[in-house]
Amino acid sequence: MEKVEEIAQNRHYLNLLNTARELFWKYGFKRVSIEEICSKAGTSKMTFYRFFSNKIEIAKAVYEREISRSQIAFRNLLEATDLTTAEKIRKMIQMKVDGTHDVSPEFLQDFYTNPDIGLKEYIETETWKVWNTVIDDFRKAQDKGIFRKDFKPEVFFRMAQQVLPLLNDKSITGLYNSPAELIIDVTNLMVYGIIPHD
Repeated sequence: MEKVEEIAQNRHYLNLLNTARELFWKYGFKRVSIEEICSKAGTSKMTFYRFFSNKIEIAKAVYEREISRSQIAFRNLLEATDLTTAEKIRKMIQMKVDGTHDVSPEFLQDFYTNPDIGLKEYIETETWKVWNTVIDDFRKAQDKGIFRKDFKPEVFFRMAQQVLPLLNDKSITGLYNSPAELIIDVTNLMVYGIIPHD
């Protein structure tokens, strides 16, 4: 009986996470309420509070799960032996496309740049933890000859961090149909420069 209850709780937990992700990605953090998450997830507020003390905590859980999934996929891609470096780069960019295609401007604003919500500092701290791990992965890939040895991964990732201020610059964001397009364009520029590529 205890095992059945644990599975049901996990189902509720995952349902809440999936629903919160969908709503946060679409509407941002501020516009989504706990009531909306529970209603769309078909779960009671009592169940919500069994797992999360507030909306910030579920937002952190959603973010941590997304980061964990991305890290696993990235590491698997780097370690794949049946792909050329060019194919790995293309797949990395595709991962970025897949990860950002349904992200709203409100989400990016609330999660990454709005200091009033209480997520910005958390996201920055967690992002640097993740990037330190990814920098180590890049170094290993350099040692294996997957990437050039004559660049510093730290600089690459510091440059990637500069996309966040661009998301607040209306003269830049106005050039694109969505924040995802801007992120992909910056990613392509960092990886390929201005040289034509497939």
